Amino acid sequence: MHWIAEVLFGLLLTGGVHALSPAHIACQLQKAPRHSPLAGCAPGTIFVSQNDPRAHFTSVQDAIVSLPDQGAVTILVGAGEYNEIVNVTRRGPVTLLGQLNSKTAFDPAGNASTRNLVHIWNNQFVQSGMDDAQSAVLLVAPSFNASLIGAGPTGAPLQPLFGNVDFKAYNIDFENRAANFSISQALVTDISYANASFYGCTFASFQDTWYTGRNGSTYVVDSIIFGQTDYLFGFGTAWFENVTLANRACGGGIVAWKGTNLTDAPGNRYGAYISNSRIIRSPDANATTVTDGKCFLGRPWNDLATTVYLRTFMDDSIQPVGWTPFSSARPVIMNTTFYAEFASFGPGGNTSERIPLEHLLTRKQAANFTIDKVFLERPRWIDFGYVL
Repeated sequence: MHWIAEVLFGLLLTGGVHALSPAHIACQLQKAPRHSPLAGCAPGTIFVSQNDPRAHFTSVQDAIVSLPDQGAVTILVGAGEYNEIVNVTRRGPVTLLGQLNSKTAFDPAGNASTRNLVHIWNNQFVQSGMDDAQSAVLLVAPSFNASLIGAGPTGAPLQPLFGNVDFKAYNIDFENRAANFSISQALVTDISYANASFYGCTFASFQDTWYTGRNGSTYVVDSIIFGQTDYLFGFGTAWFENVTLANRACGGGIVAWKGTNLTDAPGNRYGAYISNSRIIRSPDANATTVTDGKCFLGRPWNDLATTVYLRTFMDDSIQPVGWTPFSSARPVIMNTTFYAEFASFGPGGNTSERIPLEHLLTRKQAANFTIDKVFLERPRWIDFGYVL
């Protein structure tokens, strides 16, 4: 049985995830053998499967590589385990649809872990001489250099290009299986110089699970993210809506963000924004790896970091002070860092002992943090028809 099945009970107790895409569900549902697997799909949809002889490809990456640089494309991925790295460099829109079983897709008690039938994974981790990006399961970036993360508070050099304008994935589990609490960085995503959104997915690793890179914009909804150390990290702008953040252990902070000089992209509100979500101790957490059983909400990867929690449930795995300096070498959280909360609740949502530097937002102040205001537009690359 896939490992995620072992942690379902705890996640179901948190409410899970339950929405589907009205635009794509007819395509996603598995069909009877006598029917085309692409019944209900948009014309031109590509079918990937490891065991259906009618498939166009047996590998997701082979399907991606076959595409021209321009033009929108939809790829239906059949149920199965795909041990591969998916690397999307094209500029034209790409939509990945995970196949679903009609018997479980509509279960109101279900979540991404119980119904997702497509698992894309690798087991790469960062070793000497590697950039962190080289361990990722999914990369959406226009070039190898654009995907690089680099070291230190400034990261890899700025690249004068932009990649995919609209990448979407629905009901797919992305997992780095090299990961455990003692191994080095092992990424799941690297979204850089691109727009990407995810619906009803899971992302699982320990250190550095999720990366939104420089000039990247990402939106994640109705999904589960497992991690331990700085497992939401990045340079760009990331919005997480109705997600479950599952702490498998505590190291660094949940979020480790960099800000960047606004001359790179004037007006961009770089940062991580977690809205209407849940933070829990993962049911598969190892108690021996959790410092006092408490995790920090975040730490500043550089002094322009921004992280905002809005209406988020926090269980008792959260440190009362909330935030921590990056390291002993950088022992102070500078006032150029913006850390904020609004209407946190649950045992870890008590803000009375938070660090003085944090902004405890009023309702009026919190109204400045919406999807439209953070991305400085109503993003056309987000599927707002995916109704919760």
